[in-house]
Amino acid sequence: MTADADKHAAALAATAEVRPGMLVGLGTGSTAAHAIMALGERVRAGLRITAVATSRATEMLAGAHGITVLPFDDVPGVDLTIDGVDQIDPCRRAIKGGGGAMLREKIVAAASTRMIAIADGSKRVGQLDRAIPVEILPFARAFVLRRLAELGASATLRIARSDQDNLLADAAFGPIADPAGLAVALSAIPGLLGHGLFLHEIDHACFALDGTVFWDDRP
Repeated sequence: MTADADKHAAALAATAEVRPGMLVGLGTGSTAAHAIMALGERVRAGLRITAVATSRATEMLAGAHGITVLPFDDVPGVDLTIDGVDQIDPCRRAIKGGGGAMLREKIVAAASTRMIAIADGSKRVGQLDRAIPVEILPFARAFVLRRLAELGASATLRIARSDQDNLLADAAFGPIADPAGLAVALSAIPGLLGHGLFLHEIDHACFALDGTVFWDDRP
């Protein structure tokens, strides 16, 4: 089985948790795209749901698959969010934002009653160590990069900007011994608008490895 096939299998298992009438948060990225397509099939078969999207790309994909997408600024809460992760540990602490939408993803996740993370089995690790995506106010670029360096990060700016037209960077810290402490330090930097450490948002994680689906704290 390929990693893409495993993403699809995990997405199918997670989207089975969606019930009629739910307002569903739709994540961003290649794994979340499998969930959107799976939900689209259920919608075409008669499932009645609404959704909010964490990026313009997700909104376009959902609309193309017949899913009604509401503007999030009119939505006070979400029933269930399904999103991919770049890396996740056994405590369901994750790094997200490879697709550059971590700020919107975190807001939608925080507004959700439940969040399910989906991934192929390779994304489950004993310790987080991937570079952390961050969103930076352009006005504060040099200052934020300096503060990241002082925290021990090697930060690389991306060419692409976020949907909010802010700068995106990947801050590599190596193995992260204290994710909670690092999250606090990142959040304290003025001009750093969001980061990809998701430490409390994920309620359940669904993985697939070589075609076998397994859950971490099944709903």
